[in-house]
Amino acid sequence: MATADKEKKLKEGWEGISRFFRANSLWMLMYCTGCCAIELPQAMTSRYDMERLGMGPMATPRQADVLLVTGYLSVKTLRRVIYAYEQMSTPKYIVAFGPCTINGGIYHDAATVIKSLDQYLPIDVYIAGCMPKPEAVMNGFQDLIDMIKDKTADGWKRYRDNYDWYKQNQIESLGELRIKDEYHE
Repeated sequence: MATADKEKKLKEGWEGISRFFRANSLWMLMYCTGCCAIELPQAMTSRYDMERLGMGPMATPRQADVLLVTGYLSVKTLRRVIYAYEQMSTPKYIVAFGPCTINGGIYHDAATVIKSLDQYLPIDVYIAGCMPKPEAVMNGFQDLIDMIKDKTADGWKRYRDNYDWYKQNQIESLGELRIKDEYHE
Protein backbone atom coordinates (compact mmCIF):
# COMPACT_ATOMS: atom_id res chain seq x y z
CA MET A 1 0.00 0.00 0.00
CA ALA A 2 1.35 3.41 -0.93
CA THR A 3 2.28 5.94 1.72
CA ALA A 4 -0.37 8.38 0.49
CA ASP A 5 -3.08 5.71 0.90
CA LYS A 6 -1.90 4.92 4.44
CA GLU A 7 -1.93 8.59 5.36
CA LYS A 8 -5.42 9.00 3.90
CA LYS A 9 -6.76 6.01 5.88
CA LEU A 10 -5.08 7.27 9.05
CA LYS A 11 -6.60 10.73 8.57
CA GLU A 12 -10.05 9.23 7.95
CA GLY A 13 -9.64 7.11 11.09
CA TRP A 14 -8.78 10.13 13.23
CA GLU A 15 -11.67 12.13 11.76
CA GLY A 16 -14.06 9.28 12.55
CA ILE A 17 -12.81 9.06 16.12
CA SER A 18 -13.08 12.82 16.66
CA ARG A 19 -16.59 12.84 15.15
CA PHE A 20 -17.61 10.02 17.50
CA PHE A 21 -16.39 11.87 20.58
CA ARG A 22 -17.77 15.20 19.37
CA ALA A 23 -21.21 13.65 18.87
CA ASN A 24 -21.13 12.00 22.30
CA SER A 25 -19.94 15.01 24.29
CA LEU A 26 -22.01 18.05 23.42
CA TRP A 27 -21.94 21.09 25.66
CA MET A 28 -24.93 23.37 25.36
CA LEU A 29 -25.41 27.08 25.79
CA MET A 30 -29.07 27.63 26.57
CA TYR A 31 -30.32 30.95 25.24
CA CYS A 32 -33.73 30.85 26.86
CA THR A 33 -35.75 33.49 25.05
CA GLY A 34 -39.26 32.11 25.39
CA CYS A 35 -41.64 29.51 26.75
CA CYS A 36 -39.88 26.47 25.28
CA ALA A 37 -37.10 26.84 27.83
CA ILE A 38 -39.44 25.42 30.45
CA GLU A 39 -39.03 21.98 28.87
CA LEU A 40 -35.25 21.87 29.31
CA PRO A 41 -35.21 21.16 33.06
CA GLN A 42 -37.46 18.13 32.53
CA ALA A 43 -35.07 16.79 29.87
CA MET A 44 -32.30 16.99 32.49
CA THR A 45 -34.17 15.02 35.16
CA SER A 46 -33.59 11.33 35.81
CA ARG A 47 -36.67 10.39 33.80
CA TYR A 48 -35.19 11.62 30.50
CA ASP A 49 -31.55 12.11 31.52
CA MET A 50 -30.08 13.97 28.57
CA GLU A 51 -26.65 13.57 30.14
CA ARG A 52 -26.72 9.92 29.06
CA LEU A 53 -26.42 11.31 25.53
CA GLY A 54 -23.31 13.18 26.61
CA MET A 55 -25.07 16.54 26.73
CA GLY A 56 -24.59 19.06 29.48
CA PRO A 57 -25.01 22.79 30.07
CA MET A 58 -22.16 25.27 29.78
CA ALA A 59 -21.91 28.80 31.11
CA THR A 60 -20.18 30.60 28.24
CA PRO A 61 -20.25 30.49 24.42
CA ARG A 62 -16.54 29.75 24.22
CA GLN A 63 -17.08 26.43 26.01
CA ALA A 64 -20.25 25.40 24.17
CA ASP A 65 -20.79 23.31 21.04
CA VAL A 66 -24.56 23.73 20.75
CA LEU A 67 -26.59 26.93 20.98
CA LEU A 68 -30.19 26.30 22.03
CA VAL A 69 -32.63 29.02 20.99
CA THR A 70 -35.81 28.31 22.90
CA GLY A 71 -38.46 30.67 21.66
CA TYR A 72 -39.13 33.96 19.94
CA LEU A 73 -36.42 36.53 19.36
CA SER A 74 -36.82 40.26 19.42
CA VAL A 75 -34.49 42.43 17.38
CA LYS A 76 -32.45 43.23 20.51
CA THR A 77 -32.26 39.56 21.46
CA LEU A 78 -31.17 38.55 17.95
CA ARG A 79 -28.13 40.80 18.29
CA ARG A 80 -27.08 38.98 21.47
CA VAL A 81 -27.67 35.55 19.94
CA ILE A 82 -25.46 36.49 16.99
CA TYR A 83 -22.76 37.69 19.40
CA ALA A 84 -22.95 34.41 21.32
CA TYR A 85 -22.82 32.34 18.11
CA GLU A 86 -19.82 34.27 16.83
CA GLN A 87 -17.95 33.54 20.08
CA MET A 88 -18.43 29.77 19.81
CA SER A 89 -15.60 27.75 18.31
CA THR A 90 -16.16 25.52 15.30
CA PRO A 91 -17.75 23.12 14.81
CA LYS A 92 -20.85 24.66 16.37
CA TYR A 93 -24.51 23.81 16.06
CA ILE A 94 -27.85 25.52 16.61
CA VAL A 95 -31.03 23.81 17.82
CA ALA A 96 -34.19 25.90 17.46
CA PHE A 97 -37.24 25.16 19.62
CA GLY A 98 -40.85 25.69 18.62
CA PRO A 99 -42.62 27.66 15.91
CA CYS A 100 -41.39 31.02 17.22
CA THR A 101 -37.97 30.49 15.63
CA ILE A 102 -39.61 29.69 12.29
CA ASN A 103 -42.41 32.26 11.96
CA GLY A 104 -42.63 34.21 15.21
CA GLY A 105 -45.22 31.85 16.69
CA ILE A 106 -47.94 33.62 18.63
CA TYR A 107 -46.00 36.86 18.19
CA HIS A 108 -46.01 36.60 14.38
CA ASP A 109 -47.66 40.01 13.96
CA ALA A 110 -45.32 41.88 16.32
CA ALA A 111 -43.02 44.26 14.48
CA THR A 112 -40.07 43.66 16.80
CA VAL A 113 -40.11 39.83 16.62
CA ILE A 114 -37.80 38.02 14.22
CA LYS A 115 -39.91 35.82 11.96
CA SER A 116 -37.30 33.47 10.50
CA LEU A 117 -34.15 32.77 12.48
CA ASP A 118 -32.60 30.80 9.64
CA GLN A 119 -32.23 34.05 7.68
CA TYR A 120 -29.69 35.25 10.26
CA LEU A 121 -28.02 32.10 11.59
CA PRO A 122 -27.81 28.51 10.28
CA ILE A 123 -30.15 26.12 12.09
CA ASP A 124 -29.09 22.47 12.28
CA VAL A 125 -32.17 21.02 14.02
CA TYR A 126 -35.70 22.31 14.60
CA ILE A 127 -37.71 20.84 17.47
CA ALA A 128 -41.45 20.99 16.82
CA GLY A 129 -44.14 21.83 19.30
CA CYS A 130 -45.42 24.79 21.25
CA MET A 131 -43.98 23.94 23.78
CA PRO A 132 -42.14 20.81 22.68
CA LYS A 133 -42.51 17.93 25.11
CA PRO A 134 -39.38 16.49 26.73
CA GLU A 135 -39.65 13.49 24.39
CA ALA A 136 -39.49 15.82 21.39
CA VAL A 137 -36.51 17.63 22.92
CA MET A 138 -34.69 14.33 23.42
CA ASN A 139 -35.54 13.23 19.86
CA GLY A 140 -34.18 16.53 18.54
CA PHE A 141 -30.95 16.05 20.45
CA GLN A 142 -30.65 12.50 19.13
CA ASP A 143 -31.21 13.82 15.58
CA LEU A 144 -28.36 16.28 16.09
CA ILE A 145 -26.07 13.53 17.36
CA ASP A 146 -26.92 11.35 14.35
CA MET A 147 -26.30 14.28 11.99
CA ILE A 148 -22.89 14.93 13.55
CA LYS A 149 -21.96 11.26 13.15
CA ASP A 150 -23.14 11.32 9.50
CA LYS A 151 -21.36 14.63 8.75
CA THR A 152 -24.67 16.32 7.85
CA ALA A 153 -24.73 18.82 10.73
CA ASP A 154 -22.95 21.49 8.75
CA GLY A 155 -24.59 24.75 9.75
CA TRP A 156 -21.26 26.27 10.78
CA LYS A 157 -19.89 25.50 7.29
CA ARG A 158 -22.96 27.03 5.63
CA TYR A 159 -22.48 30.11 7.79
CA ARG A 160 -18.84 30.37 6.77
CA ASP A 161 -19.53 29.75 3.06
CA ASN A 162 -22.55 32.10 2.89
CA TYR A 163 -21.30 34.64 5.40
CA ASP A 164 -21.96 37.66 3.18
CA TRP A 165 -25.62 36.67 2.78
CA TYR A 166 -26.12 36.09 6.52
CA LYS A 167 -24.26 39.30 7.36
CA GLN A 168 -26.41 41.32 4.92
CA ASN A 169 -29.62 39.93 6.47
CA GLN A 170 -28.30 40.72 9.95
CA ILE A 171 -27.42 44.29 9.00
CA GLU A 172 -30.80 44.85 7.31
CA SER A 173 -32.61 43.90 10.53
CA LEU A 174 -30.21 45.22 13.12
CA GLY A 175 -28.35 48.06 11.51
CA GLU A 176 -24.68 48.08 12.45
CA LEU A 177 -23.19 44.91 13.93
CA ARG A 178 -20.16 45.16 16.16
CA ILE A 179 -18.77 41.66 15.93
CA LYS A 180 -15.36 40.35 15.00
CA ASP A 181 -15.54 39.46 11.33
CA GLU A 182 -13.55 36.23 11.48
CA TYR A 183 -14.43 35.11 7.97
CA HIS A 184 -13.34 38.23 6.10
CA GLU A 185 -10.38 39.83 7.84
